[in-house]
Amino acid sequence: MPNAPVTLALIAITCAVSFLAWSRPQVMARLILWPPAVSRGREYWRLLGYGLVHADGQHLLFNMITLYFFGGAMEHYLSQLGLPWPWGFVGFYLSALLVSILPSYLRHRNDAGYRSLGASGAVSAVLFAYILIQPWSLILVFVVPVPAIVYAVAYVGYSVWMARRGRDNINHSAHLWGAGYGVLFTVMLQPRIVPHFLSELLNPGFFG
Repeated sequence: MPNAPVTLALIAITCAVSFLAWSRPQVMARLILWPPAVSRGREYWRLLGYGLVHADGQHLLFNMITLYFFGGAMEHYLSQLGLPWPWGFVGFYLSALLVSILPSYLRHRNDAGYRSLGASGAVSAVLFAYILIQPWSLILVFVVPVPAIVYAVAYVGYSVWMARRGRDNINHSAHLWGAGYGVLFTVMLQPRIVPHFLSELLNPGFFG
C-alpha cells in the first residue's frame, strides 16, 4: 500500500468509535442508522455516523482490511487526477457512505424496527474504484495471494448471501450500491478508465 495517511486515519477513527460503541451502548444508539430518527427527528448525522460503528469484531476487521488494501492506492490516484489532497479522497469516502445508504433509508424511513451500521458501502466504493485501475493486482488474504478482481467478486457474493439471510443489523445491500457508486464516480472523473479496465481485464497479469 502506498503512503496513505488519510486511509490510516479513517481506519483509526472507525476502530476507535466502534470499540467505544461496543462498551457504551449510548454511543451506538446515537450513531446507528435508525431511519425514523432522521425523517422525524432530523438527526441527519446518522446518514454518515452509521459508518463509524460495526456489529462485532469480524464485521469491523473485514471492512478495515479491505480499506487498508485499497484505500492508499485510491488516495494516490484521486490526487493524480487533480482532486485536492486529502479532501478529494475524504469527500469520495463520505459521499459513498451517504449514497450507499440512501436506498435503504428511503425504503425504511418509517420503519421503527430497522437498524443499519457499518462502513461497508464506502469500503465497497473504494474497492470497486480500485478494480477499474488494477483488476489483476495481487493482495494477501490471510497470507494467500488473490487477484483484486477475484476478491471483489467474493466480496459481492458474500454481501448478497448475507443480505438474503437478513439476520443482523449490517446493511449488506449497501455493498452493492457502494460498488456501483465507486465505479460511476471514477468513470465520471476519468472516462478513459473504461477502455483501460477492459484492456487490463482481457490481459491478465499477476504482478500488480
